[in-house]
Amino acid sequence: MTGLDIRIVERSLQFKNPAGTSRGILREKPSFYVIAKDLEEDGRIGIGECSLIPGLSPESVPRARMELKKLAASGSLDPKAMSLQYPAVKFAAETALIDLLNEGDRTLFPGPFTDGRPVPINGLIWMNEPKDMIAQAESLLNRGFDTLKLKVGALDFEREIECLCTIRDMAPANRITLRLDANGGLDDDDISVTLNKLERLAALDIHSMEQPIRPGQWKKLQAVCADSPIPIALDEELIGINDTALRRNLLQLVQPAFVILKPSLIGGLLEANHWIDLAAEVGAGWWATSALESNIGLNAIAQWAADATAEESHTIPQGLGTGSLFTNNLPSPLVVVNGEIRMDQPQAQANGTLRTWDLSALLG
Repeated sequence: MTGLDIRIVERSLQFKNPAGTSRGILREKPSFYVIAKDLEEDGRIGIGECSLIPGLSPESVPRARMELKKLAASGSLDPKAMSLQYPAVKFAAETALIDLLNEGDRTLFPGPFTDGRPVPINGLIWMNEPKDMIAQAESLLNRGFDTLKLKVGALDFEREIECLCTIRDMAPANRITLRLDANGGLDDDDISVTLNKLERLAALDIHSMEQPIRPGQWKKLQAVCADSPIPIALDEELIGINDTALRRNLLQLVQPAFVILKPSLIGGLLEANHWIDLAAEVGAGWWATSALESNIGLNAIAQWAADATAEESHTIPQGLGTGSLFTNNLPSPLVVVNGEIRMDQPQAQANGTLRTWDLSALLG
């Protein structure tokens, strides 16, 4: 789409509490917003978000800033022509365009989500000292979550096992699903060490383990997936795999149980749809998670996920419970109630539209 006035707004998102992962502690993260105004029609506006996680996103902050400046100077949004080398930039352009084409009402995918259908999500427990992780679990259970996802792999393994045992006692397997995400933190030169840890964790009735080993080790990952007593989900493994043949080769070789889709890290929603189709060829399931987007990107992914799962009789919980992480997030009618994310319709319609954020809060 051409004839646009495109503005880029940079914003540093501040975490309410330090977010611990196996790659370190996050206290803030960069995001950019693509604000596209149609000069040839009625002046409607579309907004997309470029969310970056330093050390994980393929784009560096300076490179993303440069690509976004080029996008703004072009006066056009054509995501299909954009390079997958810059997936977060492409996701921002794609969602800004979808927003714009939907006449700026912020619904993106008019359908079940904007009509009130909630999307089940997991509650996320960040890495910390065991006492804090147990407190996080208790809080999420009290808020009605029936699926919990825990970050593991950074603490001493015996301490993590002890912590998980305590949480499993609080959250029995017949009521609560536990997912684990190692971010490569269970990797070892001796694959038997990794498999032994997975065996011990399996005793706690674990639904899935995301990315137990560091990405890029396909033969080793194949062996882990084949012998693990816990179903393996690929997450970071998908980043940078942009060729269809290469994607198919990865999935056919490794045979994962699930793929985890972060649109900001894999090139957007169309690319996520492509991964879903390829995963289905090997019988792998999927769910989406955020790349720590603010409410703008989170809204886009939530609406896409609702649309993508609308025909499924059982919707696997998505990983979209990150909207409350930041002290300076943008206002939004996205709410989480009893483990489900939904739109607060009265708030969304207060100004006569289904806008999910206040533009003045972004531009101000």
